[in-house]
Amino acid sequence: MLTNEKESATTSLELDFPNQKHNSLYNFIKRSIDIMLATFLILLLSGVMVCIYALLKIKEPKANPIFSQERFGLNYKRIKVYKFRSMVSNASELLEKDKELFKKYVANDYKLDPDEDPRMTSLGRFLRSTSLDELPQLFNVLNGSMTFVGPRPIVDKELYTEYTELEIQYLLSVKPGISGYWQVNGRSNVKYPERKRMELYYVQNKSIKLDFQIMFKTIFSVLKKDGAY
Repeated sequence: MLTNEKESATTSLELDFPNQKHNSLYNFIKRSIDIMLATFLILLLSGVMVCIYALLKIKEPKANPIFSQERFGLNYKRIKVYKFRSMVSNASELLEKDKELFKKYVANDYKLDPDEDPRMTSLGRFLRSTSLDELPQLFNVLNGSMTFVGPRPIVDKELYTEYTELEIQYLLSVKPGISGYWQVNGRSNVKYPERKRMELYYVQNKSIKLDFQIMFKTIFSVLKKDGAY
């Protein structure tokens, strides 16, 4: 069981854990949409993904163009989340070596402006700003470890620090998503604890209607590059 020693900001939401029996139809419809849409988009965007893969391989031949990181999925299950590599291969060491920059990274909700982030490559900045770096997560959706709409999978340290144990259980009672309520309402421009409130709000109010609303808003957010870095 995860533990959290830091008290998170309280949320006005009362945590009502999803009843899986009552959600069986919702889960079936949601999974069916995930499979059909992910398959369609992989086929449609396969050429784009091959081009990005090739460019990354040319830029850094020794590095894997696909970056994977373990995070928590549904019901605490460990999953590997895939992205196109947007950083140099020794990104973690590079950040932790600069103590002041690492402090700024943590204070800024685990983000750095791309222009001051020494880990980011020039191609990576473009992929991040256009959200093309997240295309490999279509395979996460297809294999069932993620869904199109849900709370974003976050790194362990962030999860432990920003959420209480009860909130973590609640957050992990649904699959993480490529996009979500927080994503279409400001993304990186929205900081904790407001980000946490948004993620928990989605879990509390999830529905097929809300999922479609978020998917449509995601298209406009990506085109506007809203909070994408």
